[in-house]
Amino acid sequence: MARKNVYFTAGPAELYPNFETYLQQAVDEQIGSISHRSQKFRDIYKFTDEQLRILMNIPEGSAILFTGSASEVWERIILNLVEHESFHLVNGSFSEKFYKYAQSLNKFAHIYEKPLSEGFDYNEIVVPEYTELICTTQNETSTGVMMREPDIHKLKRSNSKRLMAVDMVSSAPYPNLDFSVIDTAFFSVQKAFGLPAGLGVWIANRACLDKANRLKKHDGLHIGAHHDLPTLWRNYEKFETPATPNVILIYLLGKVAEDMNKKGIDNIRKETDEKAKKLYRFIETHDSFSPSVQNPDHRSKTVIVADTKKPSADIIDRLKKKNIILGAGYGPAKDSQIRISNFPANSMEQVEILISELNQM
Repeated sequence: MARKNVYFTAGPAELYPNFETYLQQAVDEQIGSISHRSQKFRDIYKFTDEQLRILMNIPEGSAILFTGSASEVWERIILNLVEHESFHLVNGSFSEKFYKYAQSLNKFAHIYEKPLSEGFDYNEIVVPEYTELICTTQNETSTGVMMREPDIHKLKRSNSKRLMAVDMVSSAPYPNLDFSVIDTAFFSVQKAFGLPAGLGVWIANRACLDKANRLKKHDGLHIGAHHDLPTLWRNYEKFETPATPNVILIYLLGKVAEDMNKKGIDNIRKETDEKAKKLYRFIETHDSFSPSVQNPDHRSKTVIVADTKKPSADIIDRLKKKNIILGAGYGPAKDSQIRISNFPANSMEQVEILISELNQM
């Protein structure tokens, strides 16, 4: 039998260790055939909701909603929460896409942009006067830059009358975000949760719902024909969805979240920090690599990005022969960077093997 690959890619990523067991359970229970109006589905939704609340400390006042992807949530957020003006912190391709979604939806989108590989600190950010929604990216998947949770919380507290959205696509559930402070956040399951792609998770509080309801009543304003926030929320109150969702992935997400809760989020964060520390120490001391993000306070713990002296394709191809799959740099950095995922599914043993192989180059 061919040796299995180990994926250090930023998504789709290494599958969660118990994925096959949980998938077989879903098949045995015929989850793929049940109606999304059935009690069995409601029970699955409720269970996943409960496990995510425990794992991420999500308060009861916020709804946990399901979409087709995290990219879909960009559009839902802009349509439902912005009448005129949004404000975007941009320092990479994905935060830029959030900004461009707002532009394409004919909103007046303000931007505060930093060079790639540079992060944001609270004290440097000036929010434009008429901003309705502040859009932040906790973990920029393309560049490996993170925004620290305290900076996000301070930014929201100093702009309490404005809504705040947090993209945590490639870091959830690692960040210790205070969901009693921020208004909405979102992620997808094919990264740190170690599942196949096809499910977005949108967390939103009642302030978001109130804004969407106001905009929905506004003459001539369009908040979306496909699953707007009031419709998603109304169905959520019965643990249902407006249309048939990816039932199997909702089931699997609940099982993985339960598994993570048994391990404990504090232990998951501690392990993530230890693996990240080991990876960054290697990158800082090896002649062929250097950290792309210079400020240690802004370095992602879940997507580690290294500049390479030799073409990244050579490194990636060589590791592929060892059944280790790395990601290339994103966009213009494709040939000069590697991206290494550091998700819960990537064990310390796997990280040590990766470092050993890189060290031989």
